[in-house]
Amino acid sequence: MRTVTPFDTSQHHIHTEFFVKDESGRHLRFDGVIDTGAPWTEFSDEFLARAGLVELSDDEIPIKLELGTQKYAKILLPSITICGHTIDDFKVMVSRFDPAWGIAALIGLDFFRRFKVTIDYGQGVLVCEPLSV
Repeated sequence: MRTVTPFDTSQHHIHTEFFVKDESGRHLRFDGVIDTGAPWTEFSDEFLARAGLVELSDDEIPIKLELGTQKYAKILLPSITICGHTIDDFKVMVSRFDPAWGIAALIGLDFFRRFKVTIDYGQGVLVCEPLSV
């Protein structure tokens, strides 16, 4: 199924909303950024803790200034919906994000490799359709 997801072209990055299904079946909305340079999707540990999917680490987790994030664990999300496409049992990195970012996730290439993706800045949309098998 082909989907068209709008984004705000005035933003510095491609921001859009996504949904995660937690262990109890609740659909949680979150804001994220499309990161075509990230090999793996990363979620803020604070978001995952609020969603009841992880416990926050008491350990000091330094954030690399040049990256603004620090990966430190992996989890399997029961379900994630990005650009209208749902994937069950999706593995993501748990990361400490710079709080100034104000986002819950960086959506990486591990998600988008499953799709033909067109980023149309003229229209301000992401067009996604599953790759033919």
